[in-house]
Amino acid sequence: MIKTILRWILARLFRVKVIGLENYQKAGPRVLIAANHSSYLDPILLWAFLPDDVTFAINTRVAGHWWVRPALRFAKVFPMEPTQPLAVKALTHYLKKDRKAVVFPEGRITVTGALMKIYDGTGLIAEKSGATVLPIRLDGTQYTVFSRLHRVVRLRWFPPITLNILPPRKVNSPQEVTGPERRHQVGRMLSDLMSEMMFETSNYRRTVFSALLDARRIHGGGHRVLEDAQRKPLTYDRLIAQSLALGRKLAEKTEEGDAVGLLLPNLNSTVAAFFGLQVQGRIPAMLNFSAGTRSLLSSCTTANIKTVVTARRFVATAKLEETVKALSEKTRVLYLEDLGRELGVLDKTAAFLAALAADYWYRSQHRPDDPAAILFTSGSEGEPKGVVLSHANLLANREQLAARFDFNAQDIILNVLPVFHAFGLTAGTLLPLLSGMRLFLYPSPLHYRIIPELAYDLNATILFGTNTFLHGYAKHAHPYDFYSVRYVFAGAEKLQADTRRLWMEKFGLRVLEGYGATETSPVLSANTPMYYREGTVGRFFPGIQWRLEEVPGVVDGGRLHVAGPNVMLGYLRPERPGELDPPASNYGIAWYDTGDIVRIDEEGFIAVLGRVKRFAKIGGEMVSLTAVEELAARIWPGQRHAALALSDARKGEKIVLATEFKNADRAELVARAQLEGLGELHLPKDIRVFKELPLLATGKVDYPALTGFFRERSKT
Repeated sequence: MIKTILRWILARLFRVKVIGLENYQKAGPRVLIAANHSSYLDPILLWAFLPDDVTFAINTRVAGHWWVRPALRFAKVFPMEPTQPLAVKALTHYLKKDRKAVVFPEGRITVTGALMKIYDGTGLIAEKSGATVLPIRLDGTQYTVFSRLHRVVRLRWFPPITLNILPPRKVNSPQEVTGPERRHQVGRMLSDLMSEMMFETSNYRRTVFSALLDARRIHGGGHRVLEDAQRKPLTYDRLIAQSLALGRKLAEKTEEGDAVGLLLPNLNSTVAAFFGLQVQGRIPAMLNFSAGTRSLLSSCTTANIKTVVTARRFVATAKLEETVKALSEKTRVLYLEDLGRELGVLDKTAAFLAALAADYWYRSQHRPDDPAAILFTSGSEGEPKGVVLSHANLLANREQLAARFDFNAQDIILNVLPVFHAFGLTAGTLLPLLSGMRLFLYPSPLHYRIIPELAYDLNATILFGTNTFLHGYAKHAHPYDFYSVRYVFAGAEKLQADTRRLWMEKFGLRVLEGYGATETSPVLSANTPMYYREGTVGRFFPGIQWRLEEVPGVVDGGRLHVAGPNVMLGYLRPERPGELDPPASNYGIAWYDTGDIVRIDEEGFIAVLGRVKRFAKIGGEMVSLTAVEELAARIWPGQRHAALALSDARKGEKIVLATEFKNADRAELVARAQLEGLGELHLPKDIRVFKELPLLATGKVDYPALTGFFRERSKT
């Protein structure tokens, strides 16, 4: 009777929903229920809403509290210490008698709002007892006054709570694995299962603007969330109002369904235009202003862009007058300054009122699978292709990141990566805005002296960058500039050992390298604080399926194909402007061929060996150009190196090395290669010294430009 009354009270106070109760019935008689632990309310909710009288494995220290002891009269309790082997054995024997027990694998209530450390012992209990693992996600309890997130998130008395019961699973490691390694392996399996649970129960099937409205509801309309170099911070209410005002003005000058080009740097108004276009059924196309006039004109043709939005001040500062003049001959160019002057008092008042009522008017206008943004490839394989990403693509990738990292609303993200780059858009912009973090947008990643000072001034806690940019910041920064930073992420290009070492030695920070592609929204994997392996790009995020295709001549590794909710809607190709070409590979529709050759070890850590196009075929053997660059970086650290494959009449191809190290000597390469057991095939036939290697806007080496240089030289 007490259980029934309690269930009735909780259901009405917290509007409790239980999803997937049929999975509870499927689990069988011997079940280990693994739940995330967000508040003191969690065990009460599970006791009240689960059908059976389950046993709760509870920490002996917690069981001793005076306010817990009265509750122990009504529920079955198994006191245990998660770090003690005898406690693990005792619970294992208890479950073998076909019983159901609830365990919180984190061993404590979260103080970050995300999953914390998962104890290996829980996985061992499931395996040795033969119990089925039933994952249950408690969502909403982290916002109650019973959580431990005071001053981390905005707490409320009675937020809605959901219990998501996922399908039952088994945790089994191979029989040949024994001892501590077996314990570690089943622990990792359970940790993966828990992060998959967090992702699978997330709500990424909505629009990006709906996610922004939900973030406002959770964190409050007055929560400061966005700021740029002009130092005029925006709250959620002001950001939404600006987005609606600018969106309405752009809607007057465009047609529904149009792709509208945004030729803008990292500014508050860029974000407002991005959201405003989406609300009005237009597709923001993020134009790479560093790509050159020819590439921009090609991008506009490929995506059928008839209107481009830019700003006069930005055009003047970036010296893009000739580029904009060329664009104006093919498209209609609108300036933010003119649009701002067209917004009168009535327009601004209407936008403010609409922002307050946005939850009722702007939620169901568009579908999750509608296009949300168009990004463009660098054009390294010819004309740039348009990559069409849906709302669900972008939000799925944001949730995949959140399932593995303990981001929270107290974080301050300094984003210097341009929003026309997938890394800068999804991880650097949408992730913080939709998670209640404070986001500071800076317009150029090349200001190596200013950005460390800015991180110090902002008390930034998270920084995204590429190897090139991170190395530049570390060289010029004071050792205390990054005192507040807790996460540094590297992507877009390979993280060099000297950059990793410099950050550790100078700032005591471990750089977390990740991997992805524009076509995957973009992040596929990353090293995390709990699962880190130097020289790899971490492990795949939850929701990612992968296959390795054999490549002739490559013994260790294969060509990576992936599928998942973050994989793009498709390409817009220059030869068929405006026509969507959905992804497909040898493994079927919706699979994406990354074109990268990778090696994946037994624990799931990924080592990127290089792109298929970045392998040279010499004497019938495939040689990684990335490996050649890494060899040069080990001998001459702190400098840029680029290996290229050029045609060779005798062996088909030959390797040449372009470097910024002025005293580069092939004899040093030969000596180091012999020391490391590398053959002659891994050595460049020629070395060319450059004062500066050509770079793309992301900091990557511009290989097409280098290849063109060497080809021109061979002609002369």
